[in-house]
Amino acid sequence: YQPPPLSEKTLPDTFVVQISVLYKVPVIYSIVSGDGNGYFIIDSSTGTVRTRKNLKLEDFPVTFSVRATDSSDTSIANEVSVNVEVIDENDFPPVFPSSLLEERLEENLPATQIVQLRAQDNDTGRNGFLTYGILSGDGLKFRIDEATGILYSTVSFDYEEEPTEYTLVIYAEDDGIPEKKRGYCTVVIKIID
Repeated sequence: YQPPPLSEKTLPDTFVVQISVLYKVPVIYSIVSGDGNGYFIIDSSTGTVRTRKNLKLEDFPVTFSVRATDSSDTSIANEVSVNVEVIDENDFPPVFPSSLLEERLEENLPATQIVQLRAQDNDTGRNGFLTYGILSGDGLKFRIDEATGILYSTVSFDYEEEPTEYTLVIYAEDDGIPEKKRGYCTVVIKIID
């Protein structure tokens, strides 16, 4: 049996899977091995498996054995394995080490790398996979590499002719399920004479 994966936030007493046998007399169902942490309970007469307690992601996947025993002759039995996987929920948004950064950029430089922004996400797998973008600010004069978080200027700046300070709001977004989460950082770029 391979039931659909459970969320790590699955509550106790949640339906997992229905075990059934084709047999002419009633059988007694029991979990006989593989569930050392006691996450599951089975109804001995119906074969319905439910969660017994909250699940810990790091303990899964779990494969346990269910035995169906003839209710009138315990020497007649059969076993089947049940493999249960648990999905990591998107618990954490990305977080930048600092919510405000100031960077200096000399005037008259060609398009150049300014700073590499890195956010942390305490989720694993795709829930912790980050992409970067510019939420607001002068997006024509700056760009960010969505994979690396490196912020670049796209033009040369003139200290005398243009603003000497630019404010960009940068975001990091995870690829989370069921919803994506974002973290933000403000970057102030000061043009230096």
